[in-house]
Amino acid sequence: MEIRSRAPLRISFAGGGTDIEPYLSEKGGVVLSTTINRYSYGTLIPRTDQEIRIESLDVDQFAKFLASQKLDFNGQLDLVKAVLRKFEGWKQGFSLFLHSDAPPGSGLGSSSTMVVTLLGLFRQWLNLPWSNYDIANHAYEIERVDLGIRGGKQDQYAAVFGGFNFIEFYHDGTIINPLRIEPSILNELEYHLLLCYTGRTRLSANIIATQVDGYLKKKESSLNALDRLKAITIAMKNALLLGRLNQFGELLHEGWIQKKQLAGAITNEKIDTLYHLALSKGALGGKILGAGGGGYLLLYCPYNKKHLIAAELERLGGQITHFSFENQGLVTWKVQ
Repeated sequence: MEIRSRAPLRISFAGGGTDIEPYLSEKGGVVLSTTINRYSYGTLIPRTDQEIRIESLDVDQFAKFLASQKLDFNGQLDLVKAVLRKFEGWKQGFSLFLHSDAPPGSGLGSSSTMVVTLLGLFRQWLNLPWSNYDIANHAYEIERVDLGIRGGKQDQYAAVFGGFNFIEFYHDGTIINPLRIEPSILNELEYHLLLCYTGRTRLSANIIATQVDGYLKKKESSLNALDRLKAITIAMKNALLLGRLNQFGELLHEGWIQKKQLAGAITNEKIDTLYHLALSKGALGGKILGAGGGGYLLLYCPYNKKHLIAAELERLGGQITHFSFENQGLVTWKVQ
């Protein structure tokens, strides 16, 4: 028997930064996001001995150890080890094969999505009574508490639930609000969006640490930017539901302006060059996905200029990535 799991990567349109402590506990955070047809995959094959074998295609790493062995974090497959620590005491061995459609640090939430994928495998294999909220909460704790990786809360929930969501974050819980958007609006939005890989990844934890530091020190630019991002996220959600897509694109630009106030490393010369080029060719707005510093650039373009903007971005070294929206979140299945 083989058990498979798949969870989608996400595009965050607005609100990133408000889903990070202590802002979310003190003021409440909001994020508008959707999942896309890029995924994290996992396969678990139970073994008859106590050996655990892990192969990760993404980082080209292989490891094996015994189920009874204490797992130490040493920089090799620590994300996987942190998940396995949740099941200490389980003695049966297994083999894991993992891979993702996007590299870590690309801004599509790939690390969190991999944790969700792994937890989905174990929920299926061990028949655990976990709800989707439980999996998202466990994934958050594994990354942010057990491993101490700085970051927000949105990626785990997006990967588990899938689709277009307006997500609210509070000290005592997270609320997923699925958006009922007319199919014609979704088709039109997808037709206008352009996704461009900037050719580099980044360590989001350092950027996020700067954001949190600015908030804790009550830096006026950070406080104003986070409050404004929250308001922009609500306005973007309303524009999307009403089909006001040009307004949506303009708000995307306004959100990017505010996001850059949180940390200098969010952008760099290459990102700025690509973004300003896109604007000069007609794009209404855009942003770097994730914490910033690299990864994927998202742009909202007039439909009759999208191909021209894509050609210009590629001329400067950008890599256009075709995608579509994905409504399904975490899924698992068995193969006999």
